[in-house]
Amino acid sequence: MEIEDEHRPDKHDPASVGDSTWAVHGGNRVDEGSGAIRTPLVMANSYRLPEDPAAMNWSATDRPLYTRNGNANQAGLERKLAAMEGGEAAAVFATGVAALHGVFFTLLKSGDHVVVSDVTYEAVWRLFAQLLPDRYGIEATFVDVADLDAVRAAIRPNTRIVHVETIANPTTKVAGIRELAQIAHAAGARLTVDATFTPPPLYRALTDGADLVVHSLTKYINGHGDAMGGAVIGDAETIGRIRHDAIVDVGGVISPFNAWMIMRGSVTLPLRLKQHLASAERVAGFLAGDPRIAFVAYPGLPSHPQHDLAREQFGGRGFGGMMAFALAGDSATQNRFVGQLRVITSAVSLGHDESLVVHVGPDARGGSEHYPEPFLRYGHLRLSVGLEDPEDLLHDLLSALDRTEITP
Repeated sequence: MEIEDEHRPDKHDPASVGDSTWAVHGGNRVDEGSGAIRTPLVMANSYRLPEDPAAMNWSATDRPLYTRNGNANQAGLERKLAAMEGGEAAAVFATGVAALHGVFFTLLKSGDHVVVSDVTYEAVWRLFAQLLPDRYGIEATFVDVADLDAVRAAIRPNTRIVHVETIANPTTKVAGIRELAQIAHAAGARLTVDATFTPPPLYRALTDGADLVVHSLTKYINGHGDAMGGAVIGDAETIGRIRHDAIVDVGGVISPFNAWMIMRGSVTLPLRLKQHLASAERVAGFLAGDPRIAFVAYPGLPSHPQHDLAREQFGGRGFGGMMAFALAGDSATQNRFVGQLRVITSAVSLGHDESLVVHVGPDARGGSEHYPEPFLRYGHLRLSVGLEDPEDLLHDLLSALDRTEITP
């Protein structure tokens, strides 16, 4: 096979290589000092100044200066993530919530209005239901983003942001990004998307019109449950504003060690995702077929209200590794079931190598009144399907069901 020079793959050029190649090489550099072929962990607070620093901009982020402004490991991770998501630039934060707050802090001011999905991450719900309105006079309308007419009706002249999740946590409602972007842009607003449940290469919301994409790097992109971080990806001008306002001047910077750990974990993201997605479909199908299960919420099931949208939007690549379900019983029943699991771990978080389950009561989260009726009746078990042998996961679930006394 002959390859013309202009089509030669280059591991430093994301446009010339595939997802897996970029996941391995993206953002990495040879260390000129030691010759190491991977970016080393640079645990430094400060970097060498030029010979005459008198006229320097002490908030500059275009060169290593002070680790709160940015650090060597952060810079490599940002380059990798921007290309993986198809954006011009990325800003990496200490946590996913810091990244979300950084977007809202930078782009909103008193008197502005935001349209927010009525099913959203707990921290986002509290920001828009309590903290931002009470302290800064920023108003929010929570709306069913699956109802496009309701979204249009919620828009006001002062609406600046429409904020959604690709797959909502925890109900798995799917947001139609292309249509929502059109609505937001027609109103002169930005569409911001939390895509933590759908990392690339599963889905890239920027290609469907989203203005900014946010990830909790703690989850799938790191993938090993041992480091925390968050990222915002989008156009260079907006990312530059977010970087200066929310990282340099507010201090939400990621530590060099966590950036290094997440860079290392991200190498296997495309491979891990294939296993997460394939196993999740099998687990969801198994649960949906057991009469002791009251409901299963998973976009890959034909019974899911947005199944067709998910199949089209995600291009047949998969439906995520997250689901919610409940046994046909009370809260104590759900706890007994979790107590019988021997492979799946009862713990918070998601996107790890190990499968995680958490029992959440019917009204344990802010905004839960907007959940579907089965969630309100039974509560739910949020399951993040990991990388274990899928047969072991199925046997673990079946064994736990058999050992659980169902109490209606």
